[in-house]
Amino acid sequence: MFVAFILFLVVVGTLVFHFWSPYWLTPVASNWGSMDQTLILTFWVTGAVFMAVGLFMVYCVWRYRYQKDRKAEYKPEDKKLEFRLTLLTAIGVVALLAPGLIVWKDFVTVPKNAVEVEVVGYQWGWNYRLPGEDGILGKTDIKNISDNNPYGLDLNDSNSKDDIMVQDADLHLQIDKPVKLLLRSIDALHNFYVPEFRAKMDMVPGMITFYWLTPTKTGEYEILCAELCGTGHYAMLGTVLVEEERDYSNWLAQQITFENALAQNRTILQLAENKK
Repeated sequence: MFVAFILFLVVVGTLVFHFWSPYWLTPVASNWGSMDQTLILTFWVTGAVFMAVGLFMVYCVWRYRYQKDRKAEYKPEDKKLEFRLTLLTAIGVVALLAPGLIVWKDFVTVPKNAVEVEVVGYQWGWNYRLPGEDGILGKTDIKNISDNNPYGLDLNDSNSKDDIMVQDADLHLQIDKPVKLLLRSIDALHNFYVPEFRAKMDMVPGMITFYWLTPTKTGEYEILCAELCGTGHYAMLGTVLVEEERDYSNWLAQQITFENALAQNRTILQLAENKK
């Protein structure tokens, strides 16, 4: 009886603690509010299962407690019970997976009018690349990465010349404009995550992963690396600013293109040679 009472207190205490100290979500700032809905549904389903299993344990401990005048029944199989448990488990799994699969389909189905923005993760920071006037990102290759070409852009690709490079600075996005984030890593496994956007994805060296979103609220949001990537993982932070079209255009006009960056590097090298 004492054990049953303790188990009952655990179940009730967990329920009380949930409502007394609820799990708060950061305000959503993108089109992925559906992820909050699937998360809440997961809480309800798993919470109901926890309560049912916990109360069932309390009942079993109390109902089948030791008594001198009672013997245990040996019953190795119960097909009806097994069928019921399998059915209930299947229903629970479907309730958890079905909404998530629907959201996942939307998550990887990028709108045709989405602007591509490349995110390059490195130990331990973020770089970004945006398409120039041609609206096309140039080709890249990890073999091309150098001090003068940190993105590994193909020098023979004409589309790369006007690409806009944002190095060790804040990322700016236009409000209500769909964005497809192309995620690259040049060293270890990273994960580009903005809590208010809800979306996240691993950045795997040698691969280009992606997801898309539409920023819906102006403001300044923190970028986190959600994958342990080394000793500096804790400090791999960044900032993304969601702005109105006018402010975003002004920021974009101040950024440097890949062609201009190469010209500046050549000028710096030439001045260094002249000093020698």
